[in-house]
Amino acid sequence: MEPILSVRDLVVEYRTSVGPIRAVRGVSFDLYPNECLALVGESGCGKTTLGLALLRLLPKLGYTPSGSVTYRRRDGEVVDLLRLGREQLRRFRWSEAAMVFQGAMNSLNPVLRVGDQIHDTIRAHERASRFAIRARGREVLAKVGLDPDRVASAYPHELSGGMKQRVLIAMSLLLEPQILVLDEPTTALDILTQRSIVDLLHELRDRLGFAMVFVSHDLPLAADLADRVATMYAGRIVELGGVRDIFYQPRHPYTAGLLSAVPPVRGRLPDLASIPGGPPSLLDLPDGCPFAARCGYAEADCGLADPDLAEVADGHTAACLHSERVTFERRAV
Repeated sequence: MEPILSVRDLVVEYRTSVGPIRAVRGVSFDLYPNECLALVGESGCGKTTLGLALLRLLPKLGYTPSGSVTYRRRDGEVVDLLRLGREQLRRFRWSEAAMVFQGAMNSLNPVLRVGDQIHDTIRAHERASRFAIRARGREVLAKVGLDPDRVASAYPHELSGGMKQRVLIAMSLLLEPQILVLDEPTTALDILTQRSIVDLLHELRDRLGFAMVFVSHDLPLAADLADRVATMYAGRIVELGGVRDIFYQPRHPYTAGLLSAVPPVRGRLPDLASIPGGPPSLLDLPDGCPFAARCGYAEADCGLADPDLAEVADGHTAACLHSERVTFERRAV
């Protein structure tokens, strides 16, 4: 199967008063049709920056000095998204790929009714009659389990957090894109609403067949939704594999450390262990593996070079010189 999205050696930097900060450092991965790839890691590891870079939505000070992001259209044509012109990029967004941003509470215009915001999005990309636009808006709201009559006429402050999140998901599906990038879509929602949003995404993906890049620090949600998981640390993917491989047989000490800090949902409560220290500054990365100072498996050779991803099992890669020594007690997260 051909990937729908291929990222190769992608670098993202931010301009600052003290020089460029490299927030994403040589990331490569493929996304396949109808697949969900989760990006997990601590805050500041580059997850959101990578998600924004895929759709060229970086803030003004962000830029991509090198690398490629290629996308396979429905007709089989392959395009490099980093080389698209402004009008081509505008057409690509929403119709080919869309993003659900973090923070449903602040993502909708507070002075416009929800229906008007949906209709404006359709009008910006397609020529259609007022009747057809309204029908499309009602259809997508119904797809995400909302009452079209009530929600379309409401202002955002009249909706709950979960309803706002469903509206954002509905808007992302307006033009039937092949890819959804979701940045922490359940942030600030209670646990029951989180569960309903994840169930909704499962249902919509099965019904509509889109692929997802799911950015999250919530490991249980990633385990439930994803087919593959990429662990990010200091701007790089340090482990990539199937969801069962990552959550039951992690081969990078950082992934194992993240899992050890999550309490299980059933069984005996084990001793939870946090990862000592904090991530290194991206302005002053250490020589060698950037995780070495926090790693219980580190040896002298870890300070000599930052290891590349290497295959540790079929479809499972890790950037660790001592991946064969990493152990993890299997438990339900």
